Amino acid sequence: MRKGQNRFVAGFLLMPVALYLIFVIWPYIQTFGYSLTDWKGQSQTFSFIGLDNYTALFQDDIFLQAIWHNILFLVFIPVITILLALFFAFMLNAGGRGRAGGVSGVAGSGFYKIVYFFPQVLSLAILAVLFGAVYRSDSGGMLNGLLLKLGLVDESSPVEWLNEPNVVLWALILVVVWHGVGFYLVLFSAAMQAIPRDIYEAALIDGAGRAHTFFRITLPLLWDSVQTAWVYLGIAAMDMFILVSTMTAGEYGGGPDHHSEVMATVMMRNFLLYGRSGYACAMGVVMLLLTLIVSVVMLRATRRERVEF
Repeated sequence: MRKGQNRFVAGFLLMPVALYLIFVIWPYIQTFGYSLTDWKGQSQTFSFIGLDNYTALFQDDIFLQAIWHNILFLVFIPVITILLALFFAFMLNAGGRGRAGGVSGVAGSGFYKIVYFFPQVLSLAILAVLFGAVYRSDSGGMLNGLLLKLGLVDESSPVEWLNEPNVVLWALILVVVWHGVGFYLVLFSAAMQAIPRDIYEAALIDGAGRAHTFFRITLPLLWDSVQTAWVYLGIAAMDMFILVSTMTAGEYGGGPDHHSEVMATVMMRNFLLYGRSGYACAMGVVMLLLTLIVSVVMLRATRRERVEF
């Protein structure tokens, strides 16, 4: 068996590795090759132009603005989502007292877990339609209707939530956070349930408060889950194509006046509308590199010694 072990393992790995190379790695290589040409997308004839697309890319004000917007999403979406998910997960698992004085979740925690997870079962297309109704710029929109009832806005001048340059990015961040908190709450809750209750009870006997228990016990033991959540949310923040393209104004979104533009919307517009496919491939390569850099940096920044219990 030892003599045939390598051939046995190689036989199982051959097909998956071959499929991965063909359907994942090879398209990346093709994209990089096309990014060095003036390919128009509708013809197989194109010329090699070297790094001209990349030179033009970093002189493109719209693309540079889109990178800045992705950076803002990268900062605020993971931070807000993880903080809220950690807080709710802690309250639902260790925020209450059991009948015998032990640690348990708040009353109705099982029901709350189901309710918080509801947004995760909605597709992004449905989410865009739902929040499109919430952010409607007339009095029929939920937010404007509420503000109108409270007398905070006038019926003749409602808030243009998705058409205000200083508001649109925050409106999109709210949608992503609302959608993601439930999933990461369940992720953190599963990790918290693996923490022995004896640790919490010993801390409470020693006089530790809820905040002290969270920062000294819960967070260190959940750090691997937090690290995973941070990477996934960072990758999602580097995309944002579906929500921006469906909820904001303009061809493939990005409005008003490119104030909600992200890299993916600029890339798709150049590829499908402007016929600058080689240029769009260069944007795709930059997106890939930035996403890889973000993932590595996040893993490095959140790396720490494993806490055993």
